[in-house]
Amino acid sequence: MQFLLILRDFPNHIVKHAGIARVFARIPTLQYVNIAVQSKYTRKGRINMDPTDCQLLKELQKNAQLTSQQLGDILNLSPSQAGRRRQRLEADGYIESYTARLCPVRMGLNVQAFVQVQMATHEPAQVAEFTRKVGILPEITSAWTLTGDADYLLRVYCEDLTALNRLIHDIILPMPSVARVQSQIVMNQLKADAPLPT
Repeated sequence: MQFLLILRDFPNHIVKHAGIARVFARIPTLQYVNIAVQSKYTRKGRINMDPTDCQLLKELQKNAQLTSQQLGDILNLSPSQAGRRRQRLEADGYIESYTARLCPVRMGLNVQAFVQVQMATHEPAQVAEFTRKVGILPEITSAWTLTGDADYLLRVYCEDLTALNRLIHDIILPMPSVARVQSQIVMNQLKADAPLPT
């Protein structure tokens, strides 16, 4: 006798750890149990997560220093359960790292700007050299490749306008692969870098 058990709205890891297959395996008339999981929590790129995992990630994005005890209190879990969930999310790559967010003004970085870079050539060696320099310049805190007129968007923090001018005209523009640079200075940041939606 074969049996198909369909579980709806249960994340895969809950089914796996609940021992459901072992329970049904004890029924003597059953020779084979097939468990099909239909989960509303699984979406493209996000696997084996339930609402508690999402809440855990939300809390850690607000305060990465939360202990397992504190997470457990928030999530209504034991500290060990909360700690295991965090370790699993780390191992699965949902949590990439833990960092401290510094205040730019307190660090003496009074100018924030976005710099659009249009390339003169896409020859691999020159693009690789541009990418290497972008990676080692501490003033450039983020960099993206783009569609449209600009090839790259750089987020930059500098001490003052003189330092920004020096970065653009003495370092970025002289690169052989760069054709054009356009910068926008941030007057005020209306919304701080927010946590990712969970």
